Amino acid sequence: MPVHPPGPRLISRVPLNFVRRGRSHERRRSPVAALSLTSMIDFLVVTVVFLLTTFSAASECPPDKRVTVPRASNAIEMIDAPLVMAWADRLAVDGSPAGNTHAVLVDGRTRRLDDLFNLLSAKRRIWKQIHPDTEFPGVAVLEVDQDVPMVVVKSLFQTAAYAGYPTISFMVHQGIGK
Repeated sequence: MPVHPPGPRLISRVPLNFVRRGRSHERRRSPVAALSLTSMIDFLVVTVVFLLTTFSAASECPPDKRVTVPRASNAIEMIDAPLVMAWADRLAVDGSPAGNTHAVLVDGRTRRLDDLFNLLSAKRRIWKQIHPDTEFPGVAVLEVDQDVPMVVVKSLFQTAAYAGYPTISFMVHQGIGK
């Protein structure tokens, strides 16, 4: 059996001309594809406009799914302030645990919540270090479940005021109340 040099053999011996023409190397497509720059710019402009129109600062901080906040007809947009979340048994500041409400519920009277006080005071000190030439705004936002007893809400107000946050806002759903 004779030895042949390497090369394409499969279609080279087919006697059909159109098969040989389709196999020729001159008809290969270029690996570089043409890209329409106008279409790409149009796509990017439409995408940017869509993202700008759908952006909302109020949707950056949605209420916790476990908390049912009340509705209010007079409301303002969300502000940049520490978010104090209160459930029936525990507290959190900006998502970090901040103690519980057990002592207030047992006593049945308002009192300072030490863990919450320490977290809010630390946030105030950090804010003052970052903004040394600006007056501290002293604003905190409360996200309180509508089933939390009033004695707990009063304790939250009192603790926030002691920590240097005299201005308190409630997180609510905007619209007509139930």
